[in-house]
Order: sequence, then structure tokens, then C-alpha cells
Amino acid sequence: MPTDRKNTTPKPALHPDRTAPRFAGRRIRAALVGTGAIARGSHFPALAQLAEEGETEIVAAVDIDAAAVKEYCAEAGIPHPYTDLQRMLEEQRPDLVSICTPPTLHRQQTVAALRAGAWVWCEKPPVPTLADFDAVEAEEGTDGGPYAAIVFQHRFGSGSRHVRRLLTEQAMGRPLVAHCQTTWYRNAAYYAVPWRGRWGTEGGGPAMGHGIHQMDLLLDLLGPWSEVRAMAGRLVHDVETEDVSTALVRFENGALATVVNSVLSPDEVSRIRIDCERATVELTHLYGHSNDNWRITPAPGVPEDEVAAWRDFGADVPSSHLEQLRELVASMRAGERPRSSGADGRTSLELITALYKSAFTDTTVRAGEIGPGDPYYTALHGGAPGWAPVVTEASAAAQSEEASA
Repeated sequence: MPTDRKNTTPKPALHPDRTAPRFAGRRIRAALVGTGAIARGSHFPALAQLAEEGETEIVAAVDIDAAAVKEYCAEAGIPHPYTDLQRMLEEQRPDLVSICTPPTLHRQQTVAALRAGAWVWCEKPPVPTLADFDAVEAEEGTDGGPYAAIVFQHRFGSGSRHVRRLLTEQAMGRPLVAHCQTTWYRNAAYYAVPWRGRWGTEGGGPAMGHGIHQMDLLLDLLGPWSEVRAMAGRLVHDVETEDVSTALVRFENGALATVVNSVLSPDEVSRIRIDCERATVELTHLYGHSNDNWRITPAPGVPEDEVAAWRDFGADVPSSHLEQLRELVASMRAGERPRSSGADGRTSLELITALYKSAFTDTTVRAGEIGPGDPYYTALHGGAPGWAPVVTEASAAAQSEEASA
């Protein structure tokens, strides 16, 4: 796979001279794209909290529903409603664009914002394919931004920060065995929504849309993976994608992990467990974690003072969109690439792509092997028989019309 994915095509920019020092002494001008549940419940509250602290100001919101965006802006106190993203970028010139739309729109909207000189905070899943991700990365700045960060809020907060340090320093010894579990429950009514369970609109099944958070956190804690061997199935739901998957993952540091992603599990839980030479560290939660969700169990003979230090997580800062946004704004002000952007943001999407390829081809997939020319680079189903969408004459005609448009 080529190591340099940048292109040399000139990029139009509305204000190409924008650099980090322009943020000094003023608020970050932010705009929301999409005003649905994730925007209202997570992105807006985080931006509003930092606005109270003098860090941001929300200058605009964009949605295709004119009446809805006007009503929302009036309720939320956002001064400028739009139905056209490009017009908003030209008129409001935001510093940060928060993208809260379905995954199939992420590439186009992120590229538009980057070309306008704005940094991007994009809800997961990042984009539907590695090809899309590389196209976005090619539009980023090369010296001080703008950059596009993906929402992986489970990486942030006091618990993950403390455990990451312990693992990096090998305070508990080498990591040896890990388990990553996202076992949730979604019924038939959930999949009755037309866009769910389809490659073209949801982007993938539970590996992509649900388990991505725990897999991303596992990678953030353990570092790069080297190979994956996976299986996937449709055991209950009538969907294009899988509804359950399992995988065996080898990490560069030698650790071995199991990964389970399911929407068939009535007893819902999100869990990461890492067995090191001197202790086991385990996180058990559902949609977010605090210090109390982490547990460290020492091996026999470990001194009590060491165990006490391991278990001292400090002040409790739960994982949240707010904590990631705080760090992102700090990166903007410093002119530095933020975490969960670029290669760091790509790693979980690459693992998920490899998981699908392994499951659908019955092969072991190694890190770095999926690049241009590989069918899984441009579609997570890879065109695999039994998994790829069935193309009928009607659907082919519709695709042709869309391409012509």
C-alpha cells in the first residue's frame, strides 16, 4: 500500500491564509452540520459548554430541512440557520465545523469544510471506506491545519488516560491477552428504518456502526495491530450487512485479542479486558465510562503500594464529547494535529475493513495490505458473493442516473 496518499491537485480555499495564531485571543467560531439527535444530544452541549467558558461561539447550523433548522436555531440561540453548506462556509467562515450527518455524507462535507479553511470534528463512523478516508486526509493542511478529527470520545477522560499511561510505561508488565466486546441488542423495529442494515447508507453492520468505539479504544490502549482473522454472520436480521462478527487480532507488541460485535445480545455490555504480566485491567460499561467503570486486579505477589498507585485514577473525568472537544480546541490553538485525525483516526477503520475482508474471504488479513486496487478499499463488502448488495436492472439504472447527475 502506498505510504504517501497525498494528491497534488490544487485546493480552492476561501481563506488559505488561516493559521493557528488567528485563534489567539478570540473564540473559535463553530458551526453544526446536521441538527438531529447526535447534534442536539452531544455536539451542541459540548460546544455550548465551551462557549460558556469563553472558548467557542456557535455561529451557524445547517440542515436540509429549512423549517427544522430555523426552529432549532431559534430554540438553541444559534444566530444563522442554513440549508446550504457551501453558502454557510462562504458567509460565516467558521473555524470549526461539527459534522453530525449520516456517514455517506461525511466525505463530501468534510472536504468542503477543509477547503474552506475550517477544522472538522466529524461524528463516527468517519467515512464508509478507506478510499474516502484517504481522500479526506489528502485535503488536510500540512503545517498547522486545518485537520479533520473523528469523534472517538471513549479515548478521552481520566480512566482511559490513566490506563493508557500504565500500559505505555508497562507498569503492569507486557500486555498479553485482550478481549474487546460490544454486545448490544437491536430488534426488528430498529432495522425497519430503511437506511439501516445497508452498506450504502449505514456503511456497515455492528462492526462499523456499533463496535467501532471499543475497537478504537482497544487500539488506542494497545497500539498498532498486525493481523486479523474474522467471521461474520446474519443470524437474525434481514439486512445486507452482518448482525454479528468475531475476530482474532494480533498486535505488533505480540498481544493477542478477541473481538466480538453483536446486535443480538439482550444483556447489553461494552467491555475491554487486558491481561498483562502483573495485572488485569478491565473496563465494563455501555455507552460511556467513568473511573468507577475500570477495575485493576493484580497478580499474586504484587506489592500493595504498587497496586494502590495503579488504582489511583485521580479526579473523575468521564469519557464524553466534551472532553474530546476540549483537546481538539487546544490542538487548534496550538496549530497541532489533534488525536483521532490522520493516521491515528484511520487505524480503527483499517481494522474494521480488514475484519470484513477476512470474514468474507476466509483469509488472514495483515495491516497495510488493503490499498488502491483492492475491492475492500472502496467498499466494505468487497463485492463478496452473498454479502455485496444485489444489483438489479432497476438499481443499476438508478445508480447510473445518480452518476450522471
